[in-house]
Amino acid sequence: MCLVVSIALFTLSCQSGGTGPLEAVRGAFQTVTSPVRSLGAAITAPVRGLGNIFSNLTADQATLSELQDEVDELRARNAELEEDASSAQRLQDLLDLRDTNDLQSVAARIISGSTDSWSSTVTLDKGSSSGLSAGMPVTTSSGVIGQIVSCSSTTSTVRLLSDESSSISAMVQSSRAQGMLTGSASGEVRLEMVSTSQEVTTGDVIVTSGLGGVFPKGLPIGEVVSVTNNPGDLYLDIFVELYADTSRSEEVLVITSLTEDQRASSDDIAEADAQERGGASTGDDDDSADDQAPNAGDGSDGSSDGTGE
Repeated sequence: MCLVVSIALFTLSCQSGGTGPLEAVRGAFQTVTSPVRSLGAAITAPVRGLGNIFSNLTADQATLSELQDEVDELRARNAELEEDASSAQRLQDLLDLRDTNDLQSVAARIISGSTDSWSSTVTLDKGSSSGLSAGMPVTTSSGVIGQIVSCSSTTSTVRLLSDESSSISAMVQSSRAQGMLTGSASGEVRLEMVSTSQEVTTGDVIVTSGLGGVFPKGLPIGEVVSVTNNPGDLYLDIFVELYADTSRSEEVLVITSLTEDQRASSDDIAEADAQERGGASTGDDDDSADDQAPNAGDGSDGSSDGTGE
């Protein structure tokens, strides 16, 4: 029945050509229902908009996930590049040190630290098969760290300057005051056997003296952080902060041999002897230190000859 009525209405609409009573009824119906349709559109618009938002959010979340993956990848790559650049700079610094000081040396890498609590050592990744042997000095680009005490075929053990059994000849760069750089059980480093007649101040740079023919002359070691002249003492009480931090160092140079220019000259040896004699003389002039002067003289022999190295 509804189908018949629909066909009849459609036929009348076509015959009337857009005029007639049927069109008037349809126009009136549209006028009456227009507010209802507008209200319906207003109600459904937020729903349609919310659907679009959810659709966009789904797409944006996927995009954000992809972008986050790219950011993570770029960060990892950037970290690799920074590490490569840092390593390259450290190696360049070692090359500069080698070239500046004309060092005969072999580059090595620190692979581990002390395995016990009563010694200060590090292990290198090269040994006797690379031409290394006990007694050879070791330095970073920042400063000297110590001396090889034992070697296997592929590794070497380095006793650090802070070790209590370490003792090497050193001097104050500015005043040329000679002394012995010694470590301690606490890790503190001191410059000993420097006469109270010598000029030493906080901030002075300490370098290798070349005495003993083991360490090349003039390599940086550290700087004076405190100096005390105790009444009645023959020697200054000097504490030194080392330049090299082995906990942060990776690459080192092992110095395999010295040129004649890198050894202490006869003038350097004579100056060291004169300083020791000056220290002993100071003790002789002080009644309270009369019994100490001979002992100081015994110590000066070791310092001048560099046997501590």
